[in-house]
Amino acid sequence: MSIVVIGDVFVDIKGFPEDSYIPTGRNVGRVEYVHGGVARNVVEDIANIELRPTYIGIVDDTPMGQQVLTKLKKHKVNTDYVLTVPNGMGLWLAVFDNNGDVAGSISKRPDAYPMVDLLQEKGDEIFSQADSVVLQVDLHKDIVKRVFELTDKYNLKAYALVSNMSIAAERRDFLQKFDCFICNEQEAGLLFLDDYSSKSPAEMQKILADKIQRANIRSMVVTMGKDGAVYADRNGLTGYCPARNVQVKDTTGAGDAFCAGVASGLTYGMGLAEAVEVGTHLAASVITSAENVCPRFRPEELGINYPG
Repeated sequence: MSIVVIGDVFVDIKGFPEDSYIPTGRNVGRVEYVHGGVARNVVEDIANIELRPTYIGIVDDTPMGQQVLTKLKKHKVNTDYVLTVPNGMGLWLAVFDNNGDVAGSISKRPDAYPMVDLLQEKGDEIFSQADSVVLQVDLHKDIVKRVFELTDKYNLKAYALVSNMSIAAERRDFLQKFDCFICNEQEAGLLFLDDYSSKSPAEMQKILADKIQRANIRSMVVTMGKDGAVYADRNGLTGYCPARNVQVKDTTGAGDAFCAGVASGLTYGMGLAEAVEVGTHLAASVITSAENVCPRFRPEELGINYPG
């Protein structure tokens, strides 16, 4: 049994300045190539808390694609359902400022459509053995529809993660099917057509509680960077979890680790408040390092009762 994670693989090309970042000038620094993609990051985060996830995704038929597979296998991710396809991975180019925040980025999305055939052929085999599903909601609609056919068939909970919120915001009918939708405040603003950048956690908590009732979303968590995270569900539960006070080195992957923690906690019996605590813990562990995934934890350290 395992959490099944479905979504894209990216290669992250990250630039870091040596001195003060000048947006319109030349900046001396270093450039790194890192395995990325929100779904790929999430599945590795889940593996790093020893929950043995299964990944459905696509890699290139290149040395970099093989490196992605090798690393996932090393972390004990089940990669039996990862396809190898020419140009199967996306690219994310990002430049960071001196605070470790993204100053600008451009991404090239991969073609995930080959997953449709995989889910038709192997879907029952995969989902009949699953504990829950974490799905990148902005994948091709045929992929999302097939996943919900299978989650309904096997009575599985589904958790949404997002790579491109502009696409996800057009799929409000899909968002109603997820047991929990996790995003940041900027993405929430795109979804609800508003600007929440100046809102306090208390204000955002009230807004979220109202918005999910109107949008008929079962539950939702919104991260607010250094201000922590707020959450609400359709039954009237609302809450706030403060961020950990840690030294920030690189924020890349923090949201993915947060999503992995929330989905893992909810899958294995935690309530929403407890699961958000787990997500906050994992996000803090990511931003203190140059890695875009969390370090190793045992489930017991996070209060997760994993049946194995």
